[in-house]
Order: sequence, then structure tokens, then C-alpha cells
Amino acid sequence: MTPSGRLATYFHVHLISDSTGETLNAMIKAVCARFDNVAPIEHIYPLVRSPRQLERILKEIEDAPGVVIHTVVDRELRVELESACRSLETPCLAALDPLTAAFGRYLGAQLTTRVGAQHALDAEYFERIEALNYAIGHDDGAGFKDLESADVILVGVSRTSKTPTSIYLAHRGVRAANVPLAPGVAPPDSLFKVKKPLVVGLMVSPERLLSVRRNRLLSLNENRGTNYVDAEAVRAEIIAARRMFERHEWPVIDVTRRSVEETAAAVINLLNARKVAALMTGPVAGTPPPPAAGGVLP
Repeated sequence: MTPSGRLATYFHVHLISDSTGETLNAMIKAVCARFDNVAPIEHIYPLVRSPRQLERILKEIEDAPGVVIHTVVDRELRVELESACRSLETPCLAALDPLTAAFGRYLGAQLTTRVGAQHALDAEYFERIEALNYAIGHDDGAGFKDLESADVILVGVSRTSKTPTSIYLAHRGVRAANVPLAPGVAPPDSLFKVKKPLVVGLMVSPERLLSVRRNRLLSLNENRGTNYVDAEAVRAEIIAARRMFERHEWPVIDVTRRSVEETAAAVINLLNARKVAALMTGPVAGTPPPPAAGGVLP
């Protein structure tokens, strides 16, 4: 049964990849989410790189007909797979072909035939690992003496998704630190002295923050009275945070209705805008780029 209570339409989908299969898995979930009462039965075949592997897969497709989606790069394996699917009268889609063709036309560049190119252990991969280590070491105000080496510093009151956003950004290669704002506790002086990092304030509505905090206490079986979930105290926290953001002209992101992914995307957009501004103004080498303009992103 689906969430709507109606019977789902089940169908087989065969995901064939010469790499990890993560791309196809994400794509099929995104596509099926666009349809009501549809439930795919996924058959995932990662690291398919030989005719013998493909032969076994084709037998499974014949036994459980459905949609076939692949990201196979090897030309001979592709021809064999697509030819067999035509014989079985089974839809067979090369998931990345439309995008790669469009990029190729626009860039005038040759496609690589290297298998699993997006998962190579290149410099970018190690940058993501380093960014993750940095986020963990600079979580919740830790490592405040080394804030200057961050790409971005997230600042906000408790339960504004600072930590998960920092970790998500790290997976995108962004070195993110986060600093909490707590009543009666001054932020580290180093926060107000940084030059290179972009400092971003995270804002949330009082109603949403109260709900999140109350659920947090319930999950910890904590029910004693505390300013942590006092309505007036929470509003005072938010007002104080907003005044700080305005005083330092930090850009602000309202996370009230945003998922962690959406908040991270907004941060990346701010970082990209900052880079573009630096390029457009032509800063002298060795000087920091201009700060992003203040204001709240809804």
C-alpha cells in the first residue's frame, strides 16, 4: 500500500552500472517520486564490466521484464545490452546520454570512456575527505582558533541545523565550521576577526524552533522546565541573533521551511556569488574578496 492508502502499481526496474550504481539509484528514486501509487522493484547490478556478467543480467531481465536503465560506457557491452533488450521488447535507456550529448555539443569536448570516472581518487576526492575532517573538528564552536581556514562559518542559535548542514557541505568539498549562539555565552572573538571565510547566519521562526526543541527534549526524556523551550526566551534568542547578523552585515538564510540540502544549496550559491563578485571587481592578488551583501534568503 502507498501513503495514500491505494494499491500501488509495482514494476521491475533493472539498474545496470559499470560503477557503483549510486547515480542510477538516485535517479530512479527521483523519477518515481513524480508518480502517485508507483512502487519500483529494483534490481541493481553494479560494477558490470564483462560479457559474462551481462549474460547473467539479461537472463534476470528476461525472467522479470521491466524497464532497463544503464550507465554502461564500454561500447561493446552497450551494443549487446541494447540489442538484447530490443529482442526482449524491453525499454532500455542510457540514463546519462541526453546530458552528456548536450554538454558535448556546448563544450565541443570529447567524452571520456573511462569507467567510473566520477569516482576516481583524484584531488577533489581528497578535498572532500579533508573538508569532512574539518567540519567534524570545527563543530559546535570547536576549533575556534582555526576559523580563518574555513570556506564558510555557519552561525545560529541551537537547533538551526548547523551541524548537518556543515557535514552536507563537506561532502560537496566545502570546509564549513559552525558556531552556536547561546544566551549569556559570548561567541569566540576569532569569529569577528576572520577575513577569508564567508560568515552566514541561520535564522528560524520562533514557532518552528520551539517545536524542534520540544521534540528534542522528548527524545531525551527530558521534561523539566527550562528556558530552552520557553516561548519568550526563545524569541529573545532569535532577536539577539538577528541583531548580531545585521550589525556585522552577514548574509542570513531562513531555515524555517528548508531541508538541510536546500540550506546547503543556498550557502553554495552565496559562495559562488562571492567568487563571481571577486572576479568582476578584479581584486589584487593576496587580498580577500569583498564580503557578500547582507539580507535574508527566504
